[in-house]
Amino acid sequence: MPRSRTLSIFLAAAVAAVVGAAGPAPAAPPDAGPVARHGQLTVCGQQLCDASGTPVQLRGMSTHGLQWYAQCVNDASLDVLADEWRADVLRISMYVQEGGYETDPAGFTAKVHDYIEKATARGMYAIVDWHMLSPGDPNHNLAGARTFFHQIAERHRDKPNVLYEIANEPSGVHWSTIRSYADQVIPVIRAQDPDGVVLVGTEDWSSLGASGDGEGVARILADPVRAGNVMYTFHFYAASHDEWYLNTLRDAVAKLPMFVTEFGTQEYTGDGPNDFARAQQYLDLLAEHKVSWVNWNYSDDMRSGAVFTEGTCAAGAYSGTDRLKEAGVWIRDRIRTPA
Repeated sequence: MPRSRTLSIFLAAAVAAVVGAAGPAPAAPPDAGPVARHGQLTVCGQQLCDASGTPVQLRGMSTHGLQWYAQCVNDASLDVLADEWRADVLRISMYVQEGGYETDPAGFTAKVHDYIEKATARGMYAIVDWHMLSPGDPNHNLAGARTFFHQIAERHRDKPNVLYEIANEPSGVHWSTIRSYADQVIPVIRAQDPDGVVLVGTEDWSSLGASGDGEGVARILADPVRAGNVMYTFHFYAASHDEWYLNTLRDAVAKLPMFVTEFGTQEYTGDGPNDFARAQQYLDLLAEHKVSWVNWNYSDDMRSGAVFTEGTCAAGAYSGTDRLKEAGVWIRDRIRTPA
């Protein structure tokens, strides 16, 4: 039987107040907001469901790499994301390479702890994204992933709002290799947090094989991850990923529990012109099947995929739409307005 997380949070806070704790005491989630409404999430059949067993669709934003744009993820910007944008979920994108985790494991783990607390304090769900990208074999980072997810799950196991994305975009490897990695990381999480939803990356940059031979869905169906509360991820960029990709996702949502943990309205580089018409086709499909999604990205990077204009984070002016790029206005509206 799942633990009573509400009771666990209360007891943990009481103990911390009396005897102190390693690290800051967890923030109490607000009385209103997505976590208060939905509670602990589970995977029921092919759906993400809330504590009452009702299918739910989360909508939200991903940070950019914390090594580059941590200044955009602060109390002021997250207040806007939670209160004005009404986002359900924050994806905490922690790169492994490219100046990320492997350069300072303790420092980046501490950053992720802090952002989980910030999301919790605002009543949002938090996706902990192990943002491996190059090399594309997730097993290259296996030892680090096991250490990192042990530390994250151990600290936050009594929270109802943490999801674990264990491999951002595997590439150049067969599904069997990705599944082997999942088989070794998921037990580390489950030993600390038996209830949290785990998100598993898929072949060819989490395209379900659409960027390869197109057989990724069939391979997962033939050899799924053998663990409960697991979903598979799909990423798309509307200006690059055409009807073939859309149909791959359509096939997947009819057969597998899916979560779109990253997408953009631009090209796969996160830059270039927006294709809002194609992006809306994707979002309509996701709304029809109550598949959750997260947009890339909540920063002021120069590329068109960043929602804020350059200099916004230094100015600390996140409210309203004056400092949003075209894609920022578009995605803000779709987060704020249920499908």
